[in-house]
Amino acid sequence: MNARDLVRSKKLVRALKVICTAQGLRSLRSAWRRRRSDAAGLARRGTELARVPGVVEGAEPGPGGGVVRFARSTLRVRVTTGGAVFCGWDGAEPEPSYALDGPCPEADERAELEPDTGGGWRVVSERVTVVVSGDGTVEVRTPGGVVLRRDLPPRWWEPAGAPGPAERGVRGEGARWLQRSEVAADARFFGLGGRASGPRLRDGEYRLWNTDPGGSFEPGDDPLYLTMPVQLVVADAGTHLVFHDNSWDGAVTLREGEEGAGSGHDRPGWCRTRMEGGPLRYWVIVGTPARVLHGWAALTGAPAVPPRWALGHHHARWGFGGAEEVRRVVAGYRERGLPLSALHLDIDHYAGHRVFTVDPERFPDLPGLAAELLEDGVRLVSIVDPAVKAEPGNAVYDSGAAEDVFVRDARGREVRGVVWPGESVFPDFTDPRVRKWWGGLYAERLAQGFSGVWHDMNEPVSFAAFGETTLPRSARHALEGRGGDHREAHNVYALAMARAGYEGLCELRPNERPFLFSRSGWAGLQRYGGSWSGDVATGWTGLRASLALVLGLGLSGVPYSGPDIGGFTGSPSPELYLRWFQLGAYLPLFRTHSALSAGRREPWEFGPRVLEHAAAALRTRQRLLPYFTTLAQLAARTGAPYVRPVWWRTPKDRALRDCEDAFLLGDALLVAPVLEEGVRRRPVRLPRGRWYDTVTGRAYDGPGQVVLDAPLSGIPVLARAGSVVPVAGPDGGVELEVWTPCQGRRGAGAGMLAVEAGDGWEKPELLRFVTRLRDGVVTVEREGGGAVGYPVRVRGEAPPREGRPSRRTG
Repeated sequence: MNARDLVRSKKLVRALKVICTAQGLRSLRSAWRRRRSDAAGLARRGTELARVPGVVEGAEPGPGGGVVRFARSTLRVRVTTGGAVFCGWDGAEPEPSYALDGPCPEADERAELEPDTGGGWRVVSERVTVVVSGDGTVEVRTPGGVVLRRDLPPRWWEPAGAPGPAERGVRGEGARWLQRSEVAADARFFGLGGRASGPRLRDGEYRLWNTDPGGSFEPGDDPLYLTMPVQLVVADAGTHLVFHDNSWDGAVTLREGEEGAGSGHDRPGWCRTRMEGGPLRYWVIVGTPARVLHGWAALTGAPAVPPRWALGHHHARWGFGGAEEVRRVVAGYRERGLPLSALHLDIDHYAGHRVFTVDPERFPDLPGLAAELLEDGVRLVSIVDPAVKAEPGNAVYDSGAAEDVFVRDARGREVRGVVWPGESVFPDFTDPRVRKWWGGLYAERLAQGFSGVWHDMNEPVSFAAFGETTLPRSARHALEGRGGDHREAHNVYALAMARAGYEGLCELRPNERPFLFSRSGWAGLQRYGGSWSGDVATGWTGLRASLALVLGLGLSGVPYSGPDIGGFTGSPSPELYLRWFQLGAYLPLFRTHSALSAGRREPWEFGPRVLEHAAAALRTRQRLLPYFTTLAQLAARTGAPYVRPVWWRTPKDRALRDCEDAFLLGDALLVAPVLEEGVRRRPVRLPRGRWYDTVTGRAYDGPGQVVLDAPLSGIPVLARAGSVVPVAGPDGGVELEVWTPCQGRRGAGAGMLAVEAGDGWEKPELLRFVTRLRDGVVTVEREGGGAVGYPVRVRGEAPPREGRPSRRTG
């Protein structure tokens, strides 16, 4: 049985179990209702005609490039001032777009359209050259002429009698299309949002349709909750990101190349992008990985900076019995001296699972409980689902019905599905008016004492005994006034919901940065918050998938994410829980969470030995909070994820490109988690440079591989020579942990510290420090002059030149 058949059989078993319940009968009716709605609301495609661009006929210069005309299509090429390349077929423009952060970037006036050899055209700019051949092939080249990407002529399939490209305009409704692209033989693929298999994406098909897999997922399950048509392609010749700005259902098929294939000739890698409708438009950004992610953030928006407390440890559970159990859990952390920043309440704190309500029996005084916990430094975070129980008398439903905010079908009736509260309706977040209404509802959450929110079930999910577990594809949406159906709105539904929540929280509490993370989303989600793994299965494969998801989301532009520690389902063994916990201590969102029927997740539930080692991991996280705060601010300024692949600074190192069991935390630390049962020593592949074991201080030189101890007490973590890591000192202040640089000018190191005044909007001061080792003396200087201003602790033993080096700071 292959992976796809296994996934289908699992879904069939789940469906059979669901049908045998009252909720299952409702989901059965809902599935039939969805099928009837689509049968009535979607036209049959009928006979389709294939079309290709044809031969080139001419070109007209324009800002940043121009328009190349073909016999049966047109291609607009535009280079922006930041170096990003836009390509749009059939009249497609960069806007309107849910991905872009505001208006399209300005065109690079220095980019020129000029004739190319062979009858084609090319756009030449400072950072990139785009060559368009006579048949519609598009090559993206470095300024030196090296081809990074070759997009072959696209192909469309349109219903017979459909309007032509000029009449159809930017949306391209009715036309399915396919585009095949070639990359270097040595290229590796990353991204596509949250994928359980990875972070390197192997040969196969990856669907672009946000999906609740049902129950829990493992590496073989695809797609998951947060898909994006965003690929990061890394090769010796260079790195590039390609983003197909199209929210319709589709798929990307990947095949890695082979060097020396076929009589000594390289076989290029390729990817095939197929969409069921919408425009054929895409962006390409080239450069180093850091420059590419910086360009991506400039295009789609800077990542939101979470409040400082959100970088600490979070505890969650679906199944808290009520206020007293919450108090017991928080007291358990306090009595054992374990740091805790936040506690999350799942859907069981609602009254009858109705959003924006509270069960008065379980939580008779929720604002009082929140104030009580806040005295211990613990904040409450609330789940928020988009589904609203369709019940007269339910205040949210009555308000929404009066404002006409819910998604309707092609005949104008409210679309109804089945979710946790029963029969439900769904706000249309693609309407600015609806976003404004929904954002105002968060006033109730703030009044209840919540400090943040997590969005769930927002793919969106509607339970169904068969078929897709979402809204009918024929359901109508505003789409910012353009109008359309769920085929176009589905993938951006959660993104628009995140915008509604974020903007509402900003308006309700204008002096505080909101804390919001979402299970689903799309390109640009980072503007409003982060994400988490969703319902990852409990098991060693689930642990490995957790790391893949965080790395993949970071390379897709969402730097703040993390898994459910211990897995969402089942009862992890003490060893599995501990290894998951140790990994989570180095990830942006550090949260334990589990399902209603799963085992407990408090550290003391796994015995004294696990408690001892988990407490050490918690203390390490607490000590690293100044470093995490700095990484969050740097992500907002540069787009660089907190968690980075080990090849981040050396993408030409092929061995590192294939390394998937370790990661860089910022620029300074290399973390090598234990992802297999019983492992007590593990190999670690090092990037170029000197690295210090943070426990022993021993130095190792890369590139290469070393084998390090990985006892139950902790996982291997190494520090880059010369790095400056801001940490929390014993008195609660900040101190600088400096790792001995290599000798000489080339061994100089650096580090940064973000000095925040609070959790408001004031831009923090970024201090940069430089380190050197000369004649056995370590010096630390503040860039730009002035006193260092913080206690300095030098660590790491450098090999002595003449006797043991002394170490001083200045």
